[in-house]
Amino acid sequence: MLQETGRMRVSCLLRPLSVFLLSLSLLSALPAEAQAKPQPTAPNTTAPAGPPPVTPPSDPAGRKQWIAQAEAYLKTHYAKHEYRIPMRDGVKLYTQVYTPIPGTFADKGPYPFLMSRTPYSCGNYNNDVVAPRVTGDWEMLESGYILVCQDVRGRWESEGTWLEMSPSHDGMSVDESTDMNDTVNWLLQHVPDNNGKVGILGISYPGFYTAASIVNGNPAIKAASPQAPIMNLWMGDDAYHGGAFMLQANHGFYAPFFVPQKNPLTQEPKNDFHFPTPDMYAYYLKMGTLGALDTPAGGTSSYFHDQVSNTVYNHYWKIRNLAPHMVGVKAAVLAVGGLFDEQDLSGPVTVFHAIAKLSPEAAEDTLIEGPWYHGEWAGGAGRVIGDVDFGSDTGEFYREKIEAPFFAHYLKDQPWDGLPKAYVFETGTNVWRKYDAWPPSQAVDKMLYLEPDGGLAWTQPTVKNSSDSYVSDPAHPVPYTPYVTGVDVPQRFMDDDQRFATTRGDVLVYETAPLSEDVTVVGPVRPMLKVASTGTDSDFDVKLIDVFPEDYKDPLAREHKGSGATTPTVYMQGYQMLVRGEPFRAKFRNSWEHPQPLTPGKITDVDFTMQDISHTFLKGHRIMVQIQSSWFPLVDRNPQTFMDIFKAKPDDFKAATETVFHQAGAASGVELMVMPQ
Repeated sequence: MLQETGRMRVSCLLRPLSVFLLSLSLLSALPAEAQAKPQPTAPNTTAPAGPPPVTPPSDPAGRKQWIAQAEAYLKTHYAKHEYRIPMRDGVKLYTQVYTPIPGTFADKGPYPFLMSRTPYSCGNYNNDVVAPRVTGDWEMLESGYILVCQDVRGRWESEGTWLEMSPSHDGMSVDESTDMNDTVNWLLQHVPDNNGKVGILGISYPGFYTAASIVNGNPAIKAASPQAPIMNLWMGDDAYHGGAFMLQANHGFYAPFFVPQKNPLTQEPKNDFHFPTPDMYAYYLKMGTLGALDTPAGGTSSYFHDQVSNTVYNHYWKIRNLAPHMVGVKAAVLAVGGLFDEQDLSGPVTVFHAIAKLSPEAAEDTLIEGPWYHGEWAGGAGRVIGDVDFGSDTGEFYREKIEAPFFAHYLKDQPWDGLPKAYVFETGTNVWRKYDAWPPSQAVDKMLYLEPDGGLAWTQPTVKNSSDSYVSDPAHPVPYTPYVTGVDVPQRFMDDDQRFATTRGDVLVYETAPLSEDVTVVGPVRPMLKVASTGTDSDFDVKLIDVFPEDYKDPLAREHKGSGATTPTVYMQGYQMLVRGEPFRAKFRNSWEHPQPLTPGKITDVDFTMQDISHTFLKGHRIMVQIQSSWFPLVDRNPQTFMDIFKAKPDDFKAATETVFHQAGAASGVELMVMPQ
């Protein structure tokens, strides 16, 4: 069955109802024509079906049965309507509305609206398939909401022109806020049996539309949940991390999947691009340069060109930074993210802080972070990523105890106990923590210093001359996994075993002695390096790692055993769990707008900030830091020559010797926010 990932395809097709909605979206759809009147499904006379289990089974037979059960439930509980809702400039936006069938819910109404806005298609145009791409939370689907899905301006069946992260005008001229405002007013007037309250949620790109829709928001919007929202494509979001282009995720999204449309339309336009090999490391190395990908042979489009050619933080990116526009937010806001989100790590924390700063009048501003990959909280169990077990079904806990009660309270006036300012899962100990601020105010900044001979300590080095060097060769970049990844960035790489990287001569490794007590780290991680290079530009990729003890008792040992002949056994003893990793392009060390070359051989400060974590390094474990200058093909290669990398030719890529210092007067380390024990 088709699976879509990227910016991101998970948010549309794998989030609500998971494979259920995906299977229904593959049903053929009839051409749609503009309608002035609602198009409801025929009245359903079938007795209401019971709901499926909250989490789909993993086995094919069980999943098939789950899909049939989910389909039957929705078909006997919701009636489908299709509208083209006029905006203030005359553009009409395609909108699906699913109203509760009278007598099928314990809640007899009137009902609030629960809405999602998407660039990925509401699907199932002009047919009677009941598959609302709004939420995968069965607590909510069973309680009774008027479910609304809208194709955003310029995508699929909606009219108008689509823009990447359409810039906000604070609702003062046509933007996502005005489109949402006009839609809400229309729904309140034309859809019967509503209680006058609206909620909106969405993951990834729909998360962006959720956040953008509440800027100077309609007062009827009482609750909003931007989940893994894109907030600033350049600053540690989908496009660039530390000034380095996120190659595989972006090219793998735009070339085969997300392309310009001639809308309105109901079926995916034909795309002839295909990858000649499933080995993305080999593919991108052979293609060689970003310029080679920005050609018909690389499957380029205007969308991809804009991403790959704007290689500094210029006007293109600045007008798409949503954070400064989070003004006039009146709704209660639940910002949700995954600590191991392979796509949109920064968005939840960014929108949380932006609302706190610019809209203190918001009814609520809460941050939720769980041990999840991109969108997993919406329908998955949330217990395991890759080889690492988090001890409980955190996804089910979130949907039952956090998301559903949040919307029920603000949209249906149901009582609840409320939420802390930040509700964050702590990996390592595998417990949920409640905080009155994020990062927690109790946390103390502590520097973990690199030492000679691969050591890592809380005290500054005293040695006068000490450093480590390696040769970074763009012709042989360090892979980010030990296995072939295929087109999509594997979700599990975010906490994967890093032992493979320690065997490379171009990866520096530093680790503590076994810890004598637990060390709990929260918030952002800040590498502070003293480096020198023989090149005029280099990347410095830093990884923070939890090294399990050699006598570690694996709670999932029976599930990790391979057959010997076909699959290897995973040994968690000595496992090197990636807690956080981030690239940084040295030419941006002083400015995102005005890059500066390195002076060959000169010691230079390279300080940057990595994404937030919440992790306890347990007693007996070790803390490890790895440093390298390539992370391929997750990140594009740096030619190690100061230049606009988009314009780089194959001959511009040069090997360089990188040196990291750990001596008195030139100490390198990683600053952590450590909680008191």
